[in-house]
Amino acid sequence: MVSQSFRITNAIGIHMKPAEMLVSAIKDLDAETTVHFKGMDINAKSIMILMAACIRYGDEIEVSCEGPDEEMALQAVAKLIQSEFEQ
Repeated sequence: MVSQSFRITNAIGIHMKPAEMLVSAIKDLDAETTVHFKGMDINAKSIMILMAACIRYGDEIEVSCEGPDEEMALQAVAKLIQSEFEQ
């Protein structure tokens, strides 16, 4: 298992488009990817659950990935968050 903490710095947080981008980036990877936020464990492959978590600008999250593609999944998430979902 690998994990990393991130601060959300894009203006709208993880709303519809960023959630869709995140799910698209990891959906075909063989890794269980979880966003930990305010005591919740959120399935990062679910657009609706990500949006319902109301992750906003400035929030701190931790992302953990487990499985054969865990490194690739974490790198994909990190790339999106660090680019402020501008890809």
